[in-house]
Amino acid sequence: MFSYNTIKYLLASLIGLAVFLVYCLTMAPTVGFIDSGELSSVAVSLGIAHPTGYPLFTLITKIWSSLPVAQEMIVRLNIFAALITSVSDVIFFFLVISIIDDVSRKNSWNVLAAASISSMFIGFSRTFWFQGLAIEVYSLHLMLIMADLYLFVKAIKHRSSKYWLLFAFIVGLSFTNHLTTVLLAPAMIYWFFAEYGFGKESIKKIGILAVPFIAALSLYLYLPFRAMQHPLLNWGNPQTAERLWWHFTGKQFRVFMFSSTEAAGRQLNYFFDNLTNEFFFPVLILAALGAVSLLFKERRKFIFVSLLLITCVGYSINYDIHDIDSYFLLAFVSIALFAAFGIRLILDRAESASFRWSITVILLIAAGFQLYNNREEVDQSTNYLVEDYTKNILLNLPPNSIVISYQWDYFVAASLYYQHVKGIRKDVTVIDKELLRRSWYFSQLEIMYPELTRRSRQEIQLFLEELDKFEHALPYDVTVIEGRYTQLLKSFIDKNQERAVYVTPEIEPQYTAGYNRIPAGLVFRLSTDTSYVPIQDPIFQFRDFKGSDAYTKQIKMLSRNGLALRAQYEEFHGYRESAQFYLKKASEIPVKY
Repeated sequence: MFSYNTIKYLLASLIGLAVFLVYCLTMAPTVGFIDSGELSSVAVSLGIAHPTGYPLFTLITKIWSSLPVAQEMIVRLNIFAALITSVSDVIFFFLVISIIDDVSRKNSWNVLAAASISSMFIGFSRTFWFQGLAIEVYSLHLMLIMADLYLFVKAIKHRSSKYWLLFAFIVGLSFTNHLTTVLLAPAMIYWFFAEYGFGKESIKKIGILAVPFIAALSLYLYLPFRAMQHPLLNWGNPQTAERLWWHFTGKQFRVFMFSSTEAAGRQLNYFFDNLTNEFFFPVLILAALGAVSLLFKERRKFIFVSLLLITCVGYSINYDIHDIDSYFLLAFVSIALFAAFGIRLILDRAESASFRWSITVILLIAAGFQLYNNREEVDQSTNYLVEDYTKNILLNLPPNSIVISYQWDYFVAASLYYQHVKGIRKDVTVIDKELLRRSWYFSQLEIMYPELTRRSRQEIQLFLEELDKFEHALPYDVTVIEGRYTQLLKSFIDKNQERAVYVTPEIEPQYTAGYNRIPAGLVFRLSTDTSYVPIQDPIFQFRDFKGSDAYTKQIKMLSRNGLALRAQYEEFHGYRESAQFYLKKASEIPVKY
């Protein structure tokens, strides 16, 4: 007969292996949307990522990138995401046991069942599952906040200095990966003072814990030291105390925070509307049952989990961005914790062992249904959209071309990976139009494209003089700063006439005034005349992906529209055979509006 601990560790291993295999089977085979290309490039080059810099993530993924776990670098890093997210689910399993189980281990088998089933529910919820499919900072964030919660509960229950010191250190590391670790604070502060009281001893304990916390937090010193070495990717260029603070606090993205009550209401509605997509509906019933049970029987735990949920949702709904789902992860974890208590309550009320086994099997089948229902929406195993889109732009450009774009989520971030990791079309200059509004970006452009910045040095200097006022909250004239910004963009075009200059379709017409936009596949070539401009040996590859998310629809629409416009252009100039080629390619891209 196996002991309790043996079964506990066996179950944890089986759960970890099961979710890891599912994540690997549904994992993205290449670069994904949004930050995937940038973060993979930062990992390989040991650069500096977008705010808040993520030094822990950068260093860990750099080490991982050197391991021979896959031939393709991006696949290697995606496997890292799958592994770390699987570990997060295993830690959740132990967290449930720790927070539910009592010293006497009464009904301990019910606790193991509750932990196992709730781990499957959270592991196969859409947003949690999605973190295991492509490289992003949230997979590591998940693992760290799970470790924070687990160690906190262990420290509270055992009053062990060992657990408290380790907890403080891991929390410090968590902050070096993602600042939303702070969302744990209200719940943890409440339970800490509820347990220890508000007095001299508890304040002294917090003072002691500050030492390992600060030691771990010092990892942020990586940013200025690495910035001084001028890496290829050096977002924010945080060499000075001021720039380090701007980067650490995410100054660039504050404009999206607490922008309006309308935005908060929209995000809150999205959260509730999306819950039944995250979890199979019975999970939400179990969570409600567990919450009510805790309210009457274990109020301290009820308040703790409720604060985790409320703090997360309250903060996240005030962040007005499209890819908000990952910010709700702590809320989804809290719901799964409530569900674990609901499962334990049902099993504790079962009068016979056979009835408990029946309930356990039914709940496992429910977890299987959730896995089945979510797989179609989550599965990224055939998603080559970003790779194909990026290569379809880069490979069809003449040598030494310039591309000005604002398509970070589809093209610009991915181009960093394909150009600077894979070495594909390094001759092409890719400029992010909106990053030009940030002074640090010019240091990166000077390293990447010194000739470009040399030719526009005067326009850059004039613009930076006005931009400095904006960045330091000094009085500035909107008309003047926008005028110099426009002059800067036009200088990149005007002063590089021997090179082909392109823009993606979202670039506003005032920045290309005086130039015709010639459809050139997925981009527009800028020209001062109307003569026919061919695309030499066009190469367009599109591998269909049946996703229904907004990013998938948008990239398909951009591809289809670009090819259709090129077909019209070929037809206008009398090249009907070529026009048919582009129409055929456009028709191969199914778009669901």
